[in-house]
Amino acid sequence: MTDIHVSTRYDAMFDRLRARGEGAFGAFLMLGDPDLETSARLLRAAVEAGADMLEVGIPFSDPVADGPVIQAAAERALAAGVTPADCFALIGEFRAAFPDIPVGILTYANIVVARAEGAFYGASAQVGLDSLLIADVPVFEAEPFVAQARAGKVAPVLIAAPNTPESVLEKLARLGAGYTYCVARAGVTGADESLALDHRGLFETLQRLGAPPPILGFGISKPEHVRSALAAGAAGVISGSAIVGRIAANLGDPAAAEREIASFIREMKAATRQ
Repeated sequence: MTDIHVSTRYDAMFDRLRARGEGAFGAFLMLGDPDLETSARLLRAAVEAGADMLEVGIPFSDPVADGPVIQAAAERALAAGVTPADCFALIGEFRAAFPDIPVGILTYANIVVARAEGAFYGASAQVGLDSLLIADVPVFEAEPFVAQARAGKVAPVLIAAPNTPESVLEKLARLGAGYTYCVARAGVTGADESLALDHRGLFETLQRLGAPPPILGFGISKPEHVRSALAAGAAGVISGSAIVGRIAANLGDPAAAEREIASFIREMKAATRQ
C-alpha cells in the first residue's frame, strides 16, 4: 500500500539497490548501548561500513521478542540511564548527519502508549524517523497504531512468518508500509549457526498481494544466510544479535567495537551483491 504521507527513504533505497542488483543489508543496534556517546559512534560506523538501513531499539525492561543478547544490551542502556527522549535525540543527530539512510525503530506497545496518544509518532516524525515496528502488536490488532503512524507520517512496519494465514497477509499488505519484517524462524531473536529457510512461498504471496518489500530477520549472522534469503526472494535482511554481540564483547573499548561491527557489516553487505 503506497501512501504519500509516509517516508520515501525506503522506496528510494530499494530502487537504488535494485538498479545495482543488490539486496538491502539492515543493521540493528540498541540505542544507548553501552552509553549514548558510544552508541552515536556505532550508528555512524554501521552506515559507513555499508549498512543500507538501520533498525534501532529503545531500551525496555520486558522485550519479549528479544533474545538474551539484545535483552542484555537493553539492560546496559537502562543501567546507563538512557531514556526514550535520549533515543529520539540520538536519532535526530544521526538524521542530521545521514539524511538519506532509512531508520526504523523496533519497540513494544508499552513504550508507544506510555506517551499521550500520537505523541510517540509525532516525536518520531520530528527527528526524521522512517518507520516503527511494534513487536508485540499482531497484524489483527494493528489498525489503531497504523492510523496514528500514518497521521504522524511514519511507516508502520508489520511482521509476517511462513505460517501466517493469507487472510492476515492480505491485511498486512493493506496496512503496512516501508518494508515487511519477515521472521526467519519462530521464537526470539538471536544469531543462528544455520537457518532452514522455507520462505519462498511467503515472499511470493507478499509480492502478489502488493505488500511492502520483504526483509528477513531473526538469526541472520553469516554471509550464507544473506545469500539464502535473497535467493528465496527477500529484498534484504536485518542482522541484530550478531552485531550487538560484537559490541558486548568489546565493552570499555569503543574503537574495538567499532572495528568489529564494521568488519562484520562489510562482509555481510558484500553477500547482498548477487
